[in-house]
Amino acid sequence: MATLQELQEKLRKPLERELLMGCQNRVVAGGLEKLLDNLGKPFPKVREVLRQYESLSVEEREQKLRLALELLTAPQKSETPPSRPTMKVSKEPEIVTPKNWQEDTLVEKIALSTQAVKKLHALGLRNLRDVLHNYPRKHEDRRALPNLYDIEDGQKITVAGVITGKNRRTPKPGMLILEAVVQNAYGHKVKCTWFQQPWIERSLKVGAHIIVTGRAKKFGRQIQLNVEYMEEDSESSLSTGRIVGVYDIKEGISQDFVRKTVHDVLTHTPVTDYLPGRILQEHGLINLPDALNGIHFPRDEVHLAKATDRLRFDEYLFLELRILLQGGENSLLGKRFSAKREDIDTFESSLPFRFTNAQRRVMQELASDMKSEKQMARLVQGDVGSGKTAVAACALYLATRDLYQGALMAPTEILAKQHYANLTRYLFPLGVRCCLLIGAMTAKEKRENLQRIATGEVDVVVGTQALIQEAVQFNNLGLAVIDEEHRFGVQQRRALLKDRPDVIVMSATPIPRSLALTLYGDLELSIIDELPPGRTPISTKLLHDSSRLQAYSFVMQQIREGRQAYAVTSLIEESETLTELLAATQLADNLKEILPEARIDLLHGKMSAQEKEEIMDRFRRHEFDLLVSTTVIEVGVDVPNSTVMVIENAERFGLAQLHQLRGRVGRGSNKSFCILVAGDASQKTRKRLKVIEDTTDGFKIAEADLKIRGPGELRGTRQSGIPDLQLGDLTSDADIIEQARNLAKRILAADPGLEKPQSQRLKLELRSRSAQVAIREVI
Repeated sequence: MATLQELQEKLRKPLERELLMGCQNRVVAGGLEKLLDNLGKPFPKVREVLRQYESLSVEEREQKLRLALELLTAPQKSETPPSRPTMKVSKEPEIVTPKNWQEDTLVEKIALSTQAVKKLHALGLRNLRDVLHNYPRKHEDRRALPNLYDIEDGQKITVAGVITGKNRRTPKPGMLILEAVVQNAYGHKVKCTWFQQPWIERSLKVGAHIIVTGRAKKFGRQIQLNVEYMEEDSESSLSTGRIVGVYDIKEGISQDFVRKTVHDVLTHTPVTDYLPGRILQEHGLINLPDALNGIHFPRDEVHLAKATDRLRFDEYLFLELRILLQGGENSLLGKRFSAKREDIDTFESSLPFRFTNAQRRVMQELASDMKSEKQMARLVQGDVGSGKTAVAACALYLATRDLYQGALMAPTEILAKQHYANLTRYLFPLGVRCCLLIGAMTAKEKRENLQRIATGEVDVVVGTQALIQEAVQFNNLGLAVIDEEHRFGVQQRRALLKDRPDVIVMSATPIPRSLALTLYGDLELSIIDELPPGRTPISTKLLHDSSRLQAYSFVMQQIREGRQAYAVTSLIEESETLTELLAATQLADNLKEILPEARIDLLHGKMSAQEKEEIMDRFRRHEFDLLVSTTVIEVGVDVPNSTVMVIENAERFGLAQLHQLRGRVGRGSNKSFCILVAGDASQKTRKRLKVIEDTTDGFKIAEADLKIRGPGELRGTRQSGIPDLQLGDLTSDADIIEQARNLAKRILAADPGLEKPQSQRLKLELRSRSAQVAIREVI
């Protein structure tokens, strides 16, 4: 029986971590209220304070958490009802003099006007730390402004000067054009123009000194500037004669106001670095105060580059710290396997093929993790056909050698059945007993298999979400393999991991290394970057819709040679009248007219699992030639006789999804083809689809997809918990991310809860950044 003090400690740590992680209610499975149900009974005051925690705003959660921690860490006395908090009388904030400014000082307290405070709040800047870390979105070199007579037509320039004349025109109703003539220090004049911006007019006073930026248009020796933004100039201007930061602003807020505010805060606010000097020296980074000065007001290009490097590194460091802390369960003790070299050799010798060098390397990484007493949590990435399943089967075999059970969870019943067939083929000759558990089974089959799983008569279980149902009781689960992990929710995965097995996450969706390190910061990364020998590359051709008949003529040629084919229709947007089902049905009807000799059938997402499987079984048996399908075939479908795929309206798909679809052909020994039919003939579309036409390397395609679509959309939805990086670039920062991740792991290995005195500054900064992410997600 745990003592009151032990229960207090078990409850305190997750509450502190929740506060540290920005009050997002993700620290424990099921949320804090479930934790309190299990551990909080001896602490009724704490339970009362955190009641209905899930429904509170982020700010309310933080307030309640702090109060709960105070109650929890106070000496435990006889319980009395908590006294009502006294109501605080609203009053004007006390002004703090510059010599007492701190990073957590609210902007209301630094003697700004009410209007200035409103402007900072509009930019999301609540305290001085926010102001310091609101970095410029770009920098302009204004140390030597250009000679206006040397500029080129269309060049983007910045001009500083005095207004010598102005004009207001309304060429037609509803159109406003403001014009001003600006003369620079050399006497050169430029005509500046603003369209539909009436609020600018009050700033256009003859004799006023301004700075304008925009595209120049030359008419002989006359120059006209279509102004993109303007700011006032003065003798003490921070906007000329230097490398100048340009900030994201809103209407009514000037660049000059932001720069002056940042300059004042930098001048008067003491900044303490959260990283010790030895770490800065190890990574070649400058200190934090110098970096903040360098990002806002750099001395030169070198200073700006060093500042950017330091602050970019920090963005990734805190991101990785947060991910590792959220995935804290993965650093717990897990199973420990012998994972002998001779067992790996025995498994490989039983295969009808040999492992590639990449498979052997990844298998050794898995075996090393399995030997450790820490819970393995590893992501195994590999392109279509790279042999991930064989590697997973070998790991499952190692688990069974130590009398543990293994489980493989797949996102669809089609894929689960395919995995079951493959694992049975690999493992049955080695004496490993496998069973299948899916929703489509009869009640009797489920009962029998559940009984065999519970008694240990089964070594490896393959299934879908049926594996995480309450009724499933493993006898001794040691290793869980989760395929296409992103198709499962976090809670679904955790349900399978309640026995704390070692975990392998497999993904055939190539993800750029930089993004994988970010999305899966709590997982170690292994990549199978080599295809087995003898696989014939798939030939890909991009055609416009006008050449569609040519594509299906080639399909018919393949069918006459005894091959099979796919025709894939895209998902129809919600704004259109056709449904996915109707689109697929109409395509099938259309192809029956175009290809009267071909035997054609239809597969779509509205069918039941049993109907889908029956159609796929008939296709595998070659009972028909052409399968018209939606993206339901994207993952796992394996028909070696299929040699050609036509993807209709290819421009509707992301590059990674096109690559996944293409992977359904080329699975046999015959030459295979993929034809992309694009209805959009724009240059942008052709350039994007040319990536698929030119390469079959899934990782190169994923890198291109990341650059085009951004990290939040690469896998179909905005990734929760991934902040908007101000300085980081996930398309090119893999090395920096890896360095930051390794440092985060070292920091948490030495101080898992960031509780040591030397970690408090780091902990405070992490809490601030995590709260900002949480607020953005709520908004």
